[in-house]
Amino acid sequence: MPEHGFIGWIVVGLIVGAIAKIFTPGPSGCIATILIGIAGSLFAGWAGSHWFHLYRDGSAPGLIASVLGAVVLLAVARLVTGRN
Repeated sequence: MPEHGFIGWIVVGLIVGAIAKIFTPGPSGCIATILIGIAGSLFAGWAGSHWFHLYRDGSAPGLIASVLGAVVLLAVARLVTGRN
């Protein structure tokens, strides 16, 4: 996502995080949602590049992959913390 800049990261993170929290509840708050979305996008890009060979290094994942990445991170966080 380097072409989007800082504001783009925030907007995409907010959208991705909000959609992911519909499927897997997580911490509340706007900043937490943005961070979840950004982390999900980064995880999706990394996993798609290294595990599934879908992306070249440095290429950004799509919206669906980013949401799936955020959902995976939220699910793992729920397993680790033991919260329902």
